[in-house]
Amino acid sequence: MATSPLGAGPGPGGVRTPMPTPAPTGVFEPTGLPRSAPTAGPHGPFALLNDEPVAEPGEDLLGAGRAARQLAGLLVASRASTPFTLAVDAGWGMGKSSLMRLVDAELAQAPEVHTVWYNAWTSTGADALEGLIKSVLMRFDRRVLRRGLQRVSERRALLRVLRALMTVAAGPLGVAGLVNELWKSLSVNSQARNEMRGAIGDLVQEWAETDDFRPRRLLVVFIDDLDRCSEETVLAVCEAVKVYLDVPGLAFVVGCDRSALGPNGLLRDLSPAGSAFMEKIFQTSYRIPAADGPGVKDYIRWCARTAGVEPLLDDALVDLLAQRSGRNPRRIKRLMNGFVLEATLNPVWRDFGPGAVIRTLLLQYFYPDFYRMMTGPSGTIDGDVVAEFRRYREVRRTLLAPAGGASAEELAEARDFLASYDMGLPELLDAAGEVVLAALERQLPNEFPDLVVNPAFTSLVDELTARPDADRLLYRLREGPLGSAGEPTRMSREWEPLWRGLPLPHPDGSGTGFGPPLAWPGDGTPWVSRPTPPAGQAQPQPAGQQAPAGYGSPPAQQYAEPASYRQRPAPLQDPAPQQYEPQGGYQSPGWYTQGQQAGYAAPPGYQQPGYGAPAAYARPPLDVLWVDDQPERKAAAREVLETLGLQVRHEAQSSAAATAIRHRKPDLLISDISRGRDRSAGFAMVERLKQDGVYDGPVIFYTIRQSPEREERAAALGAGLTNNEQALHDLVLAVLQEHARVPTGPAAPPPPGPTSEPASDPVSAPTSEPASD
Repeated sequence: MATSPLGAGPGPGGVRTPMPTPAPTGVFEPTGLPRSAPTAGPHGPFALLNDEPVAEPGEDLLGAGRAARQLAGLLVASRASTPFTLAVDAGWGMGKSSLMRLVDAELAQAPEVHTVWYNAWTSTGADALEGLIKSVLMRFDRRVLRRGLQRVSERRALLRVLRALMTVAAGPLGVAGLVNELWKSLSVNSQARNEMRGAIGDLVQEWAETDDFRPRRLLVVFIDDLDRCSEETVLAVCEAVKVYLDVPGLAFVVGCDRSALGPNGLLRDLSPAGSAFMEKIFQTSYRIPAADGPGVKDYIRWCARTAGVEPLLDDALVDLLAQRSGRNPRRIKRLMNGFVLEATLNPVWRDFGPGAVIRTLLLQYFYPDFYRMMTGPSGTIDGDVVAEFRRYREVRRTLLAPAGGASAEELAEARDFLASYDMGLPELLDAAGEVVLAALERQLPNEFPDLVVNPAFTSLVDELTARPDADRLLYRLREGPLGSAGEPTRMSREWEPLWRGLPLPHPDGSGTGFGPPLAWPGDGTPWVSRPTPPAGQAQPQPAGQQAPAGYGSPPAQQYAEPASYRQRPAPLQDPAPQQYEPQGGYQSPGWYTQGQQAGYAAPPGYQQPGYGAPAAYARPPLDVLWVDDQPERKAAAREVLETLGLQVRHEAQSSAAATAIRHRKPDLLISDISRGRDRSAGFAMVERLKQDGVYDGPVIFYTIRQSPEREERAAALGAGLTNNEQALHDLVLAVLQEHARVPTGPAAPPPPGPTSEPASDPVSAPTSEPASD
């Protein structure tokens, strides 16, 4: 079985780890990581890393074993000082669980020391108190539990005494049954709870006494994931530790992020008395330090070797991962897994190298809102939100520069940028520059003002755009891969180091093809090494196999590559308004049906009206009209609507939407905002619909670009606005629940044909630019 690094655990069940891994050597040393070339099995040489904590000292790769031995020694030496609570303090993914597991393994070698584990995340509220106390009681033997139950019963009513005596006399009753009966006796009423601590203390004292009374037994209770729990659960666990289990013979080791449990974290609403109580919980704490630089770099190389991609990570990329991950083991593994998935599944990366993949993943993981704008319809005129951000950063410097501090070229650039937002540049900046900047930022995405002062983000963007192929990369991230309708392309030579180490027909990695750079079909022959078909002929497929998506079937349309980073291709023309006809458009079974629900289950709380009526005439749970000229670019929104099982009609333009609403009024209107150069097309459409009395129902604006100005305008229309799929889900669910409370009868099916009303409508003139948002 393959060994695993700190935070990775033993070889994953069901997740193959084909690469050679270091033999158990105790504390990690660089020499313990043998180098080896990838070996290719029938499914390829690449694998994913798991996220299990380290369980054995031999699996430690970041030197945590030394700290574990010291902590275990202190716990054993402090058994006479019990009770006490030690916090293992660290942020998310920094190895708290792994260190605690290693301490547990060290304690297993100590005489008369026993351990029990309790994961606070598995319980909620008051159940956590009961669960923790029962977990401790389960560690005692039956003899101690039966005597304890008998002692507790002596203080109870006759009926309970008889029941307890019958339980004790039953003999074969296991530890779990005794623990349940003991808990019932200890928690039956307030008086019993007041006596619980003393009763548990007696149990621990009897259990801790050995034959020669030396050394006394010690029970170490490990509590993990406390900082992931709700306030109610945190308080219940702490109540159990401090009120009921604070007895000699017990020591608690709690893994948590102390800052998450502080006044600004989960317990920010706690009363002063509650805060004072929390301060008494932990007698001491150990803060796990970040691993040293060389150790983290060796750890990154170990992860890359285990995943099968080590040849692709040169020293510069290893340094980049170490720096950008904050030396966090879990983040490193997430980035490594993301790299493997992207390189094996996404054809976009065929033309670009590992450095582009990693930098893009860093943006995706740490700045997801910006990444969503960067790869989707961002609402900018040319669709390039990266260029917009970089220009905003330069203009911001100009506006905040002291009097006379900006050059004529900088002022001209600022004037040109502001003009695109219908703003002007004052002749004299001085204090007016801050006013102009504030007005500008009202139209920019909410994220821009915070990101522009974040040096980690700005340097990452600069690194990405400094690539010689940055213009093509950003364009492909927005528009997707070229597909396989044209001639096969040669893979970027940045992937050569990996293919050079594999026994393939094209060992230099320069074979021609279409798919992702690390694609590996089931027959064992990678796509990179398949023979090139004649021009116009599809890539040959192995017998009985389908070509991966995007390999063998031509895309819906081809996009021309941009000439440069500042120069973009001419936008496609929007379709002209048409007669009303519901559009499926998503190639999803049942996405649109006319007159009946498309096989989706009704949401919770929805009662179908007209019991016994034919299904074809039953009103659907929610009739949604979605107005967006690029719905295929918003897959997250589509998934939300599909998950809720809604009937959705789609229109691309405002005029067609107005006609559709007159034909059949929806229960919910979802709209984009920008369409081409018209940055407020969605707002104008809803305003006109309300003014004309055509539609006054609920409205949600789903937009990739969310700015203060847009939020205020949506609020003025009584509409919701979001760029987040979870928030969209919540907004739609609220409408759905409100709709379910309104009693309605069966709705008649709509007319079979389109309405006779004209397609043109003064709500909104069609734009001549492509959709941007």
